[in-house]
Formats: sequence, C-alpha cells, structure tokens
Amino acid sequence: MLFDDDLPDRDMTTGYRGPTACRAAGITYRQLDYWARTGLVEPSVRPATGSGTQRLYSFRDILVLKVVKRLLDTGVSLQQIRAAVGHLRERGVDDLAQITLMSDGASVYECTSADEVIDLVQGGQGVFGIAVGRVWREVEGTLAELPTERADDDASPAGPPAHDELALRRQARTAG
Repeated sequence: MLFDDDLPDRDMTTGYRGPTACRAAGITYRQLDYWARTGLVEPSVRPATGSGTQRLYSFRDILVLKVVKRLLDTGVSLQQIRAAVGHLRERGVDDLAQITLMSDGASVYECTSADEVIDLVQGGQGVFGIAVGRVWREVEGTLAELPTERADDDASPAGPPAHDELALRRQARTAG
C-alpha cells in the first residue's frame, strides 16, 4: 500500500470496480488498465486473474490514482511519477493529511510542513502543490455516491439487488 497511515480503517474485502475507480479518479479506463498492467497502481482488493475477472480497487488505490492524475495534469512525466510513488511506498507515510506534493512540472517533491513548502517556493522550484489530505476528502465524497462490491462476490456490485433479470439468467446458465 502506498499510504500506510491514519486513514480510517476500511473493509479490505470491499472495493470498487474499474469504471467506478475511473470516475472517482477522473481518468480513462485505458489509463487505469495500463497503470495496473505496468504496476504503477495495482488493485489491492482483487487483482485481475484472467479473462472475465473484475479488478477491485480500494479507497487508497483510488486516492493514489487521483494523485497520479493530478501530477500528470501538471506536466510531470509518468517516469517521474513512478519514482515519486516508489519513494513514498519505500518511505512510508505517518500522517497523510499533512503531506503536500509539490511539482515544478519536471520533478515531484514531498513536503510535510509549511516551512518546507515555503522553502521550496522561495527557492523558485515549486509551482504546483497537491494537498493529499484534501484529495482524500474529495475521493471519499465521490465514492460515497458510487457502488462498491465485495471481493468474494463476483456477481453484482453492492447496492442494487442481485435478483434482476440478468443475474437470474446468469444463475440459470451456470446451474444447468
């Protein structure tokens, strides 16, 4: 996990399908698929295990997806983003809400205090900042309105009843 911190504990058997993760992070499904296949952001609830299986992304996965998207929007290269994500994974993070990622469009800097942000800006480097705690709250608000799915339930997302016509046809086909 990228952020092993004081985020509220979440049920790791419940996640979000790819289209939901895309919507919450503001990315395309093609980006999501590429980032999962190349190991940038892999689904931690349930990875794809072959044709027809659905990846399930955790809240933290979607948070990372949204941060990566914001960094891409500033002009940071995917190579630099991979390095930054790798650094944060190795380092670990004590308090996510206190991190600000700064970018000059080429590199990514991690700031954990207001003094570090000021020093970076005064040095003429930082031109764009991402307060990760604020992104966390945005993702949380967006996901509250979107369907979840249990990792052990391959049939339907949580929320709508599983007795719709399509589900009944699937059950009949697999039963007989």
